[in-house]
Amino acid sequence: MPKLVGKNLQLAQDTLQSVGSYVLDQEDASGLGRLQVNDSNWKVCSQKPKAGASIPIETVVLLSSVKLSEDCP
Repeated sequence: MPKLVGKNLQLAQDTLQSVGSYVLDQEDASGLGRLQVNDSNWKVCSQKPKAGASIPIETVVLLSSVKLSEDCP
């Protein structure tokens, strides 16, 4: 599992696709329930599973993100 925290959400998604076809889920890390409509305007605050984990290709990857102008909680 690559390190995705701190990356632009679109770049994080592209990175996941380049290493395999993981199932991707994403959420608003602020807790406001906003949809990430333009992924390039968001940054990844946390990821599950963590970076470095060895995971099967069918694993669901959860990326929590906030808008680029916001601080991660």
